[in-house]
Amino acid sequence: MATVDSSVELEGATAATGDGLTHSMRKNGRFVNPWPGWALPSFTGSPNMFQLMWKFTTGSGDQSSIPSQEVLDTTLPIVTPDFSSPVPEDGMKVTWLGHASVLVQFENISVLTDPIFSQRAAPFQFMGPKRYRGPPCRVQDLPTVDVVVISHNHYDHLDYNTVKDLHKRFGEKLCWHVPLGMSAWMKGMGCENVVEQDWWQEERVKDREDIKVVFTPAAHWCKRGPTDDNLVLWGSWCVIGRRSRFFFGGDTGYCHGFKEIGKKYGPFNLAAIPIGAYEPRDFMKNQHVNPEEAVQIHQDVQAKQSLGIHWGTFKLTFEVGG
Repeated sequence: MATVDSSVELEGATAATGDGLTHSMRKNGRFVNPWPGWALPSFTGSPNMFQLMWKFTTGSGDQSSIPSQEVLDTTLPIVTPDFSSPVPEDGMKVTWLGHASVLVQFENISVLTDPIFSQRAAPFQFMGPKRYRGPPCRVQDLPTVDVVVISHNHYDHLDYNTVKDLHKRFGEKLCWHVPLGMSAWMKGMGCENVVEQDWWQEERVKDREDIKVVFTPAAHWCKRGPTDDNLVLWGSWCVIGRRSRFFFGGDTGYCHGFKEIGKKYGPFNLAAIPIGAYEPRDFMKNQHVNPEEAVQIHQDVQAKQSLGIHWGTFKLTFEVGG
């Protein structure tokens, strides 16, 4: 397991280094966002966090609606992936598996992002946000997966049952690339082939020196329990081969870090960029981009093509399809 912690421990609100890049920061042992003006939603404002968390959990007070099953089957059909079709020799094959889960295959490697195959994005499967579009396949249906990248530890991106099922199927042949602070949780799941990374840390895939995996910045936060706020870092990922480059945005608000990513690692053949879960805007703007900001990220990272993710699976916020 590789771990390099280059995070800056500061009392201030910005991190300055000589390389022109924004680095991760910690304050009092917890990661903080280095982006000017970034803050979590207020507990006392309107809408406030307590009210919205209750609505998100219970679904009460939400005037938006999920389309009918008939409309969904027409406009957002669940299509069984054809994993038997060949990967282009000089290109990429991408399969969206719902929400932020994407299988990208290129240069004889398969990379899976933030996999979740469970019915609910929650610590328990009897409550919490439930899928209104099921997964298009099961873990056992997947082709060989070489690498999983995890952007952060929220339940819709780090799913207990899916991690367990992937580890059961692939064992230590599967390499997990995760943010700083997450390796202990992964080891608790039995996963030992874990690479824990800081922003801008580059790691080569084991037995594939021609494939580089880089953890890069994002604007978000981490939490799974009542007292573990931001003990784990969050971010985006770049997977770089000899001919092809893939960017995964994870879960993020807009920040100037994406211009830095594009300048250092772009252009990308493909980017997977979140476009959903952005309303109400005063509550979500620092942590989830809207579609217009997603287009800006596409331009910032210099993506040739982009796939919209983080929508059409779970009802997380107040816009339709969020």
